[in-house]
Amino acid sequence: MRRLVALPTFLALASAAVSVTRAQASDPNMARALRVLRSAPVMDGHNDLPWRIREDTVHPMDVEAYDLRKRTPGMTDLARLKQGHVGAQFWSIYIPGEPSDGAYKSKGAVASMPGYARVQLEQIDIARRVIAKYPELQWTPTSADVRAAFKTGKIASLMGLEGGHAIENSLPLLRRYYDMGARYMTLTHNVTLDWADAALDSVKHHGLTPFGREVVREMNRLGMLVDLSHVSPGTMSSALDATQAPVIFSHSASRELVNHPRNVPDSILARLPKNGGVVMVPFVTVFVSAAVKADDDSLAAVTAASTKRHPNDATAVRAEVAAWRAQHARPTASIAQVADHIEHVRKIAGVDHVGIGSDFDGITENVVGLEDVSKFPALFAELARRGWSDADLAKLASGNVLRVLAEAEKVSARLKKTTSPSNATIEGMDRKVVP
Repeated sequence: MRRLVALPTFLALASAAVSVTRAQASDPNMARALRVLRSAPVMDGHNDLPWRIREDTVHPMDVEAYDLRKRTPGMTDLARLKQGHVGAQFWSIYIPGEPSDGAYKSKGAVASMPGYARVQLEQIDIARRVIAKYPELQWTPTSADVRAAFKTGKIASLMGLEGGHAIENSLPLLRRYYDMGARYMTLTHNVTLDWADAALDSVKHHGLTPFGREVVREMNRLGMLVDLSHVSPGTMSSALDATQAPVIFSHSASRELVNHPRNVPDSILARLPKNGGVVMVPFVTVFVSAAVKADDDSLAAVTAASTKRHPNDATAVRAEVAAWRAQHARPTASIAQVADHIEHVRKIAGVDHVGIGSDFDGITENVVGLEDVSKFPALFAELARRGWSDADLAKLASGNVLRVLAEAEKVSARLKKTTSPSNATIEGMDRKVVP
């Protein structure tokens, strides 16, 4: 039975909607942002809806049950996508890089752990089924397809493979993922691979190994965007040396503003004009707010110290950490701070090299004012308030990343005329695999 909304509640919601509309109408910056987004909608670099569906606590992995026509428990549904002027989305086909992660434990009676490829294929299946289910979404594996979807008002849908562990050191598997629709691959997730160093793990290779550079070259030949979010600065630099196509950072901010290892140093930002790539700034609180980052560092230090005092007493550790938290309010991150990161990327790399990579449904804490996919216009209004031109707002929204995708396709077309699929192996190129 459908639950009816009580009349006072309905009237309150209607009144709130009218108030929002009036507020937008009275704010010339919001009005300008909405005008720009109607002609140049947002092309977001990273949304983890497929993983959110997989991990749903009521109906895990059930595409039919996770109904985007209703208000979902997460940050993404069709109504809010429309309200947010999202015209194109890279749906992340993320899988964890840690073999001990629960995702690799069978949900049935079989206790053995499948390899990365099985879980990756399941995530591709979820993403493709979501795209096929809703007429409002349109499968768009090329830049021309994305532009066509813009004209018809559909939400162009592509897939981004988050983490090179999924290819299991195999270029043939990389090619199969491309054939199934992956249009970018983040070279690592949080774990250093046999061929690439990750930002949040130990340095083993000081960038890319010879096989890692061959992975980049094969991605260039395929037309798959090289995504440098999650990798170490050494890997960023190695990839920029190896690639013939523009790169992306699907969800990374400025390390100059917040010294988080997931953010991009100015030395790398300065190389983007020559490469042509784009840094897509996320809505991740710890990446964009120095105060949130400091709070995370303090919490980690308190937890470590408590664990050292009580090595066999998790209850005592939890109690001490809870007591510390009660005395230290969690700071928040703001739209203004996200805008600061966007402007810093523009300052160092140029306005042609910045985009948006929200990380919605992959985050558990929100920037205030950017709580879900309906909120993109608020960020563009903030930038309009700071003096951004309509043309520059349009580049940020989708123009820059669309250009990068189109240029990668051109590089691919050129390379395919002279280059065959690589037969290289990690054993042959790197001599031995780092354990």
